[in-house]
Amino acid sequence: MSAPVTVRVPAKVNVQLAVGAARPDGFHDLANVFLAVGLYDEVTAAPADALRITAEGHDVDRIPLDRTNLAARAAELLAARHGIAPHVHLHIAKDIPVAGGMAGGSADAAGALLACDALWSTGASRDELLDICAELGSDVPFSLVGGAALGRGRGELLTPLPVGGAFHWVFAVADGGLSTPAVYREFDRLTQGREVPAPEADPALLAALAAGDATGLAAALGNDLQAAALSLRPELAATLDAGTAAGALAALVSGSGPTTAFLVPDAAAAERVAKELLASGTCRRTRVAASPAPGATLR
Repeated sequence: MSAPVTVRVPAKVNVQLAVGAARPDGFHDLANVFLAVGLYDEVTAAPADALRITAEGHDVDRIPLDRTNLAARAAELLAARHGIAPHVHLHIAKDIPVAGGMAGGSADAAGALLACDALWSTGASRDELLDICAELGSDVPFSLVGGAALGRGRGELLTPLPVGGAFHWVFAVADGGLSTPAVYREFDRLTQGREVPAPEADPALLAALAAGDATGLAAALGNDLQAAALSLRPELAATLDAGTAAGALAALVSGSGPTTAFLVPDAAAAERVAKELLASGTCRRTRVAASPAPGATLR
C-alpha cells in the first residue's frame, strides 16, 4: 500500500477576462489573464477499495461528494489512460471560496490529478497532465501551472507571463454562489444584437504585470463578465463600492463571481481594506492574499 499523497493548489484571480461571442459549440473564445493567489486547497489521495470523496472547510456542504466532483473525474480520467481502477480516497481541505469565481473546483481537479499520479506512480508527463486538465475544464490547466498566464481558446491554451513583483489582494466572499454557465448565458443576453469584439490581452496590463506595477495594473483590470454577474447579483455593486471607499486601488468581480477582488498597494493596506469591507456589512467574510503563487505542488 502506498502512503497518502497531499497536493496544495492555489486559487486564481482573472486580472483580465476578455470574452468573445458564443461559438457554435457554446463556448466563448477568451483572452484570460490568470494570476494565482495565495489561497489554497489541499487534496490528499490515499489508497482505497473504491473511489471516495470527503471534504472539510467552509461551505463544503455545497460541493458534490460523488463522481460529479471534478476531483473524482480527474482520478477517473488518469486511471482510464493507464488501465488501472480509480480506487482512491480523495480528501479535500477547502480554503478557496466555493462557487466564488476563484477556480476552487478546478483547483481540486488539478490537485487530485497530481496526487493520483504520484500515488499510483503513473509517470504521466506534464503534457499528458495538461491534456487531461483541458478535458476537465477551461480553468483546470492554469490551476496545475500557477504563476501568471494568458489563456486563449476557452482559457485552456496557456502562455506563461512574467510578473515583476508581488501584488496584494483582498477578496470579499458573498452569500451563496453563482453558476458560471448562468453568468455566460446572461453575458449572451446582455450582448445580444451587438457586435462582440474578438478578445485580446491588454498590452498595458501585461506591461504592468511584468513591471510589478500595482497602480498600472489597477488602471488596466477588466472583466467582461462583470456586468452579467452584477445583473444576476446587483448587491455585489455595494461590495465593490465599499472596497474602493476603503482604499483599494481597484475592484472587480473575480471571474464569474460572486467573490469580489480588490487590488491594494501593500500588505498593511490589505488588512485595513479587509477590516473595513467586513464592517460594511456587504460581504460574509474577507480573505487577504498575495500573488503570484505556485501551481499545484506536492507537499
